[in-house]
Amino acid sequence: MTTPSPETSTRHDLVASLRWKKFPVLDDGFVALVDVMGDDAAVVQAARVSYGDGTRQVSDDRQLIRYLLRHAHTTPFEMAELKFLVRVPMDCWRQWIRHRTANVNEYSTRYSLAIDSMQTTEADAWRTQATNNRQGSAGLLSREAGSSLSHSETDLHHRARAVYQQRLEAGVAREQARKDLPLSTYTEAYWKVDLHNLLHFLALRMDSHAQEEIRRYALTLGEQIVQPLFPLVWEAFLDYRVEAMRLSRLDQEVIQRLVANHGAAGLPASQEAFLASQHESWRRLDRCRERDECLAKLAALGLVVPSDAT
Repeated sequence: MTTPSPETSTRHDLVASLRWKKFPVLDDGFVALVDVMGDDAAVVQAARVSYGDGTRQVSDDRQLIRYLLRHAHTTPFEMAELKFLVRVPMDCWRQWIRHRTANVNEYSTRYSLAIDSMQTTEADAWRTQATNNRQGSAGLLSREAGSSLSHSETDLHHRARAVYQQRLEAGVAREQARKDLPLSTYTEAYWKVDLHNLLHFLALRMDSHAQEEIRRYALTLGEQIVQPLFPLVWEAFLDYRVEAMRLSRLDQEVIQRLVANHGAAGLPASQEAFLASQHESWRRLDRCRERDECLAKLAALGLVVPSDAT
């Protein structure tokens, strides 16, 4: 009988400690690992099938994984798979299910009673609509204003559940009785996805521009489950996807003009200098998201000082 190596035993213990552990998200949601196939070594193994014998001498596992992610060689990451059980509000689930790269089986309210739980909002957590982004939020309402909204939210939840229950007791079919339940109602689903598509999901939904609720799910999935299971992949993912910066051709041309006009000693440049160096296609636009994004990138690099930072 073959004795498992210490590495194998450690991996087995790690997976066992994570499997079915419910990591809480929001007020009554969670994510839980159901199963996992593969690890960092599975990614490396898949890549080396392409490279052939002898690769290990020129690149260790960490360097190979970093190379693959850095250059978007995604196929080896498809060799690992993870299956989760998630409990998530239906409005958040609508965004989640748009990622059509996973196998999904959702809790059915045609066959079973709807989950008796709805996402609630604390008085200090009501967000205002962003003025420069149609799909995003900005600051927070006052706690006083939010308190009134939270009270009305509770009343709505209680009323919706009572109406649902009343219909069931009257003999209405579950598939019809459910139709007026609010989108805050929690649903549950099994979600099985390969590592490549999971990382793509996380890169989008962990981003600061993602909706807060789904962002919290993504952060929990990534930091609590993916990171310990795939530490080398996670390190490279943070370096080359999450905390990286993509410079377009237009961005690079702006930088080149700034350096040519002001020299390295003249940087950081002012926002006025940035506008003078902007791409020609942006000049005629009063509002230009690409220009705003370029300014933000150059400010993060310390090449430009925005006017509101002076």
